[in-house]
Amino acid sequence: MRTLVLNAGYEPLAVVSFKRALVLVLNEKATVLAGVTGAVVRSASNEFDMPSVILLQRYVRIPNARRVPVSRRGVLRRDGHKCAYCARGANTIDHVLPKSRGGKDTWENLVACCLSCNNEKGDRTPQEMGWQLKISPKMPTGLVWSVRGADKPLPQWTEFLAMQRQAA
Repeated sequence: MRTLVLNAGYEPLAVVSFKRALVLVLNEKATVLAGVTGAVVRSASNEFDMPSVILLQRYVRIPNARRVPVSRRGVLRRDGHKCAYCARGANTIDHVLPKSRGGKDTWENLVACCLSCNNEKGDRTPQEMGWQLKISPKMPTGLVWSVRGADKPLPQWTEFLAMQRQAA
């Protein structure tokens, strides 16, 4: 079972196992906001409701913690597995500004690309080819990208994720 962890501002921070959540609650580092209906965790001497959403008592924000790391899988997912040049199915990635010309591995310089467009483009820029990008590449945002495990939210999380959306 997964547990959603919120900071004091009700922003989602992480999704952890119910065991990790229970340890945080027992050590008085977090409080339970919602539990799994009818589910309990038993120890030798106690019984606890299984947490579904917990609120950390205090949390120190880490600068740039919400920065999504660049990956091949992430670029393909961001672009919907569609080629940025012809909109057909994509299975490779392409540097808009080629690496040989100083292009970096950044969200803004990488796009999903089909094999034929990637081979045809080669070591040139889209402008040199007379091509237009069908998307504007940028770092993805949102809960699904910044909180691992939030892509499949549990029903108990709905009201807490709605609070976060209202605050944004």
